[in-house]
Amino acid sequence: MRLTLPHWAGALAVKAAAFITVMCCALAALLGVLVHVSVTNQTVGQARDLALSRLADATEAYEAGDRLLPGAGVDPEGLPAPLRRLAVAGERGTMVATHRGRPAMWAAGPVAGHRALAVEVDYSQQARTIDGLDRSIVWSSGLAIGATVLVGVFAVTRVTRRLHGTARVARRISAGDLDARVDDPRAKDPTRPQDEVAAVAAALDSMASSLQSKLLSEQRFTADVAHELRTPLTGLHAAAELLPPGRPTELVRDRVAALRTLTEDLLEISRLDTGREKPAVDTEALGALAERVVRASGTATEVRILRDVRVETDRRRLERVLGNLVANAHKHGAPPVVLTVDGPVVTVRDHGGGYPEYLVAHGPQRFRTEGGAKGHGLGLTIAVGQAEVLGATLGFANAADGGAVATLRLPEAG
Repeated sequence: MRLTLPHWAGALAVKAAAFITVMCCALAALLGVLVHVSVTNQTVGQARDLALSRLADATEAYEAGDRLLPGAGVDPEGLPAPLRRLAVAGERGTMVATHRGRPAMWAAGPVAGHRALAVEVDYSQQARTIDGLDRSIVWSSGLAIGATVLVGVFAVTRVTRRLHGTARVARRISAGDLDARVDDPRAKDPTRPQDEVAAVAAALDSMASSLQSKLLSEQRFTADVAHELRTPLTGLHAAAELLPPGRPTELVRDRVAALRTLTEDLLEISRLDTGREKPAVDTEALGALAERVVRASGTATEVRILRDVRVETDRRRLERVLGNLVANAHKHGAPPVVLTVDGPVVTVRDHGGGYPEYLVAHGPQRFRTEGGAKGHGLGLTIAVGQAEVLGATLGFANAADGGAVATLRLPEAG
């Protein structure tokens, strides 16, 4: 079964928890080893001194011919072989070994006849002390590691939670929500200690405010320019209508009409940029609406209705979206152009060279065209904006066998 992490836990939290755990384990192991070695050396040293003292008493008694005390004897049963060989060689030594199922401290020394005089001291109490100490070290280390990891993870997750919130706000800003702010309490209160996360949050909020201010200025500039152009364009259009018939007059009227269309498109984009456009929702039969759009376009566009549905939408805005898609397909693509209705999904496909790579990857960009194409890039920009107002999604792709495909997904009627 795969462990599922909380939404705020990421690689940083996992790595930090692992690092804290490893360091705690290493520190606990080091301290445990130091304590174990120190106590063991002290305990073994005391038992060794006692055994050697009794060996000295037993040696004096043996040399004086007196009776040996209990626990002492010559070549006694259970004497470890390495210690016996040491004693026979003329040296004294001690060794811990198990005798009759219990630990014992042996001390042995040489006596006449290449024999070993040995003394056995009970080592059970000392062994139990060391075992108890080891268990205490293990349990206390485990508790200390667990408590440290919990505290460390709590501290790290507070940081990662703040980072996750900052990243979420950054994604909202990149999606177009320029009102999104982190509003980190540390960044807003200069009396509190500032950390790196607060610095990042403050920088992101400052960037969003600056970006919002610049975009609003650009939107106001676009709207003001478009509004200011309408008055002279109206007069220019009226003057063009008074010109005598002829080729020059036709050229002037054509350019005036193009400029007038551009101005209206700029006004529409400026209204969409404000984000305050509201659709006038009504229930429409999608197939019939698509056929009306194609008839109004006056183009040779094939309409295929695979599955007709009724959708809740703003008819005028939807006609604007589909009309722009059809016009763009004929203007920048190649016939045949096919508009397909399959439930709430409408696709417009041509068989030309396809959309540019930047448009497929990032969507349409105003005043940008490639490959010598004519236009200002506003038609698809308006289509995307109107689709957002309708609550629909508009995507762009290139067909595998060639041609551009625009896919509009509408919400179905309840």
